[in-house]
Amino acid sequence: MLDISMSLDCHVKQLTHSSFFHPKNIAKLRSVVSQAEMEMIIHAFISSRLDYCKSLFNCLYRTCLHCLQTVQNAAAWLLTKFTRSHITPILSSLHWLPLNFRVHFKILTLTFRAMHGQAPQYISDLLQSYTSRKSLKSSGQRLLEVPHTRLRTCGDHAFQVVAPKLWN
Repeated sequence: MLDISMSLDCHVKQLTHSSFFHPKNIAKLRSVVSQAEMEMIIHAFISSRLDYCKSLFNCLYRTCLHCLQTVQNAAAWLLTKFTRSHITPILSSLHWLPLNFRVHFKILTLTFRAMHGQAPQYISDLLQSYTSRKSLKSSGQRLLEVPHTRLRTCGDHAFQVVAPKLWN
Protein backbone atom coordinates (compact mmCIF):
# COMPACT_ATOMS: atom_id res chain seq x y z
CA MET A 1 0.00 0.00 0.00
CA LEU A 2 2.79 2.44 0.87
CA ASP A 3 5.57 3.04 -1.60
CA ILE A 4 9.23 3.96 -1.02
CA SER A 5 8.46 7.60 -0.25
CA MET A 6 5.86 6.54 2.37
CA SER A 7 3.00 7.90 0.26
CA LEU A 8 -0.10 6.28 -1.12
CA ASP A 9 0.49 7.35 -4.74
CA CYS A 10 0.91 3.80 -6.06
CA HIS A 11 -2.18 2.67 -4.18
CA VAL A 12 -4.22 5.56 -5.59
CA LYS A 13 -3.06 4.85 -9.15
CA GLN A 14 -3.88 1.17 -8.80
CA LEU A 15 -7.25 1.93 -7.18
CA THR A 16 -8.16 4.44 -9.88
CA HIS A 17 -7.18 2.04 -12.65
CA SER A 18 -9.13 -0.89 -11.22
CA SER A 19 -12.13 1.27 -10.35
CA PHE A 20 -12.42 2.68 -13.88
CA PHE A 21 -12.38 -0.86 -15.24
CA HIS A 22 -15.66 -1.74 -13.49
CA PRO A 23 -17.93 1.12 -14.69
CA LYS A 24 -17.29 0.12 -18.29
CA ASN A 25 -18.55 -3.38 -17.57
CA ILE A 26 -21.35 -2.20 -15.28
CA ALA A 27 -22.67 0.13 -18.00
CA LYS A 28 -23.35 -2.92 -20.16
CA LEU A 29 -25.72 -4.22 -17.48
CA ARG A 30 -27.85 -1.07 -17.40
CA SER A 31 -30.54 -2.48 -19.71
CA VAL A 32 -30.73 -5.78 -17.81
CA VAL A 33 -30.91 -4.70 -14.16
CA SER A 34 -33.15 -2.30 -12.26
CA GLN A 35 -32.03 1.04 -10.78
CA ALA A 36 -31.87 -0.42 -7.23
CA GLU A 37 -29.77 -3.35 -8.42
CA MET A 38 -27.53 -0.98 -10.36
CA GLU A 39 -26.95 1.03 -7.20
CA MET A 40 -26.03 -2.13 -5.26
CA ILE A 41 -23.59 -3.18 -8.00
CA ILE A 42 -21.93 0.24 -8.00
CA HIS A 43 -21.62 0.21 -4.22
CA ALA A 44 -20.16 -3.29 -4.31
CA PHE A 45 -17.55 -2.66 -6.98
CA ILE A 46 -16.71 1.05 -6.72
CA SER A 47 -17.82 2.67 -3.46
CA SER A 48 -16.47 -0.17 -1.34
CA ARG A 49 -13.03 0.26 -2.95
CA LEU A 50 -13.07 4.00 -2.26
CA ASP A 51 -14.15 3.46 1.34
CA TYR A 52 -11.43 0.93 2.13
CA CYS A 53 -8.84 2.63 4.36
CA LYS A 54 -10.30 6.04 3.59
CA SER A 55 -9.08 7.51 6.87
CA LEU A 56 -5.56 7.14 5.46
CA PHE A 57 -6.53 9.36 2.53
CA ASN A 58 -6.32 12.40 4.80
CA CYS A 59 -2.60 12.65 4.03
CA LEU A 60 -3.06 12.58 0.25
CA TYR A 61 -2.22 15.50 -1.97
CA ARG A 62 -5.09 17.19 -3.75
CA THR A 63 -4.10 15.66 -7.08
CA CYS A 64 -4.47 12.14 -5.68
CA LEU A 65 -7.77 13.01 -4.02
CA HIS A 66 -8.94 14.47 -7.33
CA CYS A 67 -8.15 11.18 -9.09
CA LEU A 68 -10.25 9.28 -6.57
CA GLN A 69 -13.02 11.87 -6.79
CA THR A 70 -13.22 11.34 -10.56
CA VAL A 71 -13.90 7.66 -9.89
CA GLN A 72 -16.79 8.58 -7.61
CA ASN A 73 -18.06 11.10 -10.16
CA ALA A 74 -17.99 8.49 -12.93
CA ALA A 75 -19.97 6.10 -10.72
CA ALA A 76 -22.55 8.83 -10.01
CA TRP A 77 -22.91 9.68 -13.70
CA LEU A 78 -23.28 6.00 -14.52
CA LEU A 79 -25.96 5.52 -11.91
CA THR A 80 -28.01 8.61 -12.75
CA LYS A 81 -27.54 8.43 -16.55
CA PHE A 82 -26.66 12.14 -16.64
CA THR A 83 -24.27 13.46 -19.19
CA ARG A 84 -21.28 15.43 -17.99
CA SER A 85 -23.00 18.09 -15.90
CA HIS A 86 -22.05 19.64 -12.59
CA ILE A 87 -21.49 16.80 -10.13
CA THR A 88 -22.46 18.40 -6.80
CA PRO A 89 -26.26 18.22 -7.34
CA ILE A 90 -25.91 14.65 -8.59
CA LEU A 91 -23.94 13.58 -5.52
CA SER A 92 -26.44 15.39 -3.32
CA SER A 93 -29.41 13.65 -4.96
CA LEU A 94 -27.71 10.29 -4.36
CA HIS A 95 -26.88 11.28 -0.76
CA TRP A 96 -23.18 10.73 -1.41
CA LEU A 97 -20.52 12.89 0.18
CA PRO A 98 -17.56 14.04 -1.90
CA LEU A 99 -14.46 12.02 -1.10
CA ASN A 100 -12.69 14.60 1.08
CA PHE A 101 -15.82 14.93 3.22
CA ARG A 102 -16.10 11.14 3.42
CA VAL A 103 -12.58 11.06 4.82
CA HIS A 104 -13.43 13.77 7.35
CA PHE A 105 -16.64 11.95 8.31
CA LYS A 106 -14.70 8.74 8.96
CA ILE A 107 -12.18 10.57 11.16
CA LEU A 108 -14.97 12.33 13.07
CA THR A 109 -16.80 9.03 13.55
CA LEU A 110 -13.67 7.47 15.02
CA THR A 111 -13.25 10.53 17.23
CA PHE A 112 -16.83 10.33 18.47
CA ARG A 113 -16.47 6.63 19.22
CA ALA A 114 -13.17 7.24 21.03
CA MET A 115 -14.69 9.97 23.18
CA HIS A 116 -17.60 7.73 24.18
CA GLY A 117 -15.52 4.62 24.93
CA GLN A 118 -16.61 2.68 21.85
CA ALA A 119 -13.26 2.72 20.02
CA PRO A 120 -10.14 0.68 20.73
CA GLN A 121 -8.02 1.98 23.58
CA TYR A 122 -5.06 2.88 21.35
CA ILE A 123 -7.26 5.34 19.43
CA SER A 124 -8.70 6.81 22.63
CA ASP A 125 -5.17 7.29 23.98
CA LEU A 126 -4.31 9.56 21.03
CA LEU A 127 -6.94 12.14 22.00
CA GLN A 128 -6.64 14.53 24.95
CA SER A 129 -9.51 16.59 26.35
CA TYR A 130 -8.97 20.34 26.37
CA THR A 131 -8.96 21.87 29.81
CA SER A 132 -8.92 25.63 30.11
CA ARG A 133 -7.16 27.48 32.90
CA LYS A 134 -10.16 29.78 33.20
CA SER A 135 -13.86 29.06 33.50
CA LEU A 136 -15.25 29.54 29.99
CA LYS A 137 -18.60 28.98 28.32
CA SER A 138 -16.95 26.40 26.05
CA SER A 139 -15.86 24.23 28.99
CA GLY A 140 -18.92 21.97 28.60
CA GLN A 141 -18.44 21.36 24.88
CA ARG A 142 -15.95 18.46 25.24
CA LEU A 143 -13.31 20.08 23.08
CA LEU A 144 -10.07 18.28 22.27
CA GLU A 145 -6.56 19.61 22.64
CA VAL A 146 -4.66 20.03 19.38
CA PRO A 147 -1.04 18.95 19.91
CA HIS A 148 1.79 20.98 18.44
CA THR A 149 3.84 19.33 15.70
CA ARG A 150 7.29 20.02 14.38
CA LEU A 151 6.77 18.69 10.87
CA ARG A 152 4.05 20.44 8.93
CA THR A 153 4.02 17.87 6.12
CA CYS A 154 3.87 14.69 8.21
CA GLY A 155 2.90 15.74 11.71
CA ASP A 156 -0.15 17.76 10.73
CA HIS A 157 -1.67 14.72 8.98
CA ALA A 158 -1.52 12.44 12.02
CA PHE A 159 -4.82 11.31 13.52
CA GLN A 160 -4.05 12.89 16.89
CA VAL A 161 -3.72 16.30 15.18
CA VAL A 162 -6.39 16.05 12.49
CA ALA A 163 -9.13 14.66 14.73
CA PRO A 164 -9.09 17.55 17.25
CA LYS A 165 -8.90 20.13 14.45
CA LEU A 166 -11.99 18.67 12.79
CA TRP A 167 -13.79 18.07 16.07
CA ASN A 168 -13.29 21.56 17.47
